[in-house]
Amino acid sequence: MRLPSIPYPPAKDGFWNPVTSTLNWCEEDYYATAYSAEIINTLTNLLFMWLGIKGFLSCRRHGHDQIFKVAYLGYLVVGTGSFLFHATLKCKVLGGVIVANLASLHHTDPMQLVDELSMIYTTCLMAYASFSYSRPNSVRIALAISLTSLAVFITLYYHYLQDPVFHQNAYALLTTVVVLRSMYTMEVTLRPRWRHSTEEDRLARQKKGLPVPSKERQHFENVRDTKIIKTMWFMVIYGLSLFLGGFAIWNLDNHFCSTIRVWRREVGLPWGIILEGHGWWHVMTGIGAYLYIVWGIWLRHCLNKRQDEFYLWWPHFWNFPEILRTDTNAIGENGSAKKSQ
Repeated sequence: MRLPSIPYPPAKDGFWNPVTSTLNWCEEDYYATAYSAEIINTLTNLLFMWLGIKGFLSCRRHGHDQIFKVAYLGYLVVGTGSFLFHATLKCKVLGGVIVANLASLHHTDPMQLVDELSMIYTTCLMAYASFSYSRPNSVRIALAISLTSLAVFITLYYHYLQDPVFHQNAYALLTTVVVLRSMYTMEVTLRPRWRHSTEEDRLARQKKGLPVPSKERQHFENVRDTKIIKTMWFMVIYGLSLFLGGFAIWNLDNHFCSTIRVWRREVGLPWGIILEGHGWWHVMTGIGAYLYIVWGIWLRHCLNKRQDEFYLWWPHFWNFPEILRTDTNAIGENGSAKKSQ
């Protein structure tokens, strides 16, 4: 027995023809509407856009650090650029002066640049957030200049090569460095045996005349932080699984495109939507990237020893987590945190 389905419509000319992008995915162009070249690849970016706005508003509401507001704006730009790119596969008006000039030099679609390079820029922002914490101003300035130079180099070299593999490798390498750095910081900050929070360390500090918390307070902090790091590791593994799973699906989509297109037309609509691999890449990496920013926010509060002021709201793994203040009245109207009385 076959499930009820609708045959795929025949191909037709699109509003944005001709396609000028150097990349085109396995989803057939303009089969659903003349106004969106790749309808599923377009609509799945709405998740990016919604989570970007949700995260930015959460940062304002709960007084998280400014760098994470910027990261969420970058995340929103990724989703918006990808939405426009997949909807048009051609756009010579949008994209900004720099992007448009680069595109004209290399005959590349401006929205393709926004889609691809905003991923690099957002990752550089998270790299700055990870490596600049508690560093002197001179180090922060040097780090900002270095990351900006790296982003400019990747931008120029990528559009000199015109090779998507270079962009993918650069993004993967940057993400790996930032995630590994955050993992190291998480372990050193929260794991009791690494941050000298054992009974032996407490007694050693006491003998040296250094401030020592009571046994009860030390036990409370150890139990609290052990629980936090356990949840953080679940978040990290879950997010990485989504990233890698989405990447695997995307590659299968690329390598077996002709076969997958036949399967889609055999099962018809709406079931063929399940076989849109690049759309799954958007959904899975969108959630994974959102989890990473939430993890970064929580880790930053732990570095500031404010674990008791903030907590993770994540009742089920299918919910989108959020870092909330314990005292919601401690936030000013402009989104800045007030000192607790």
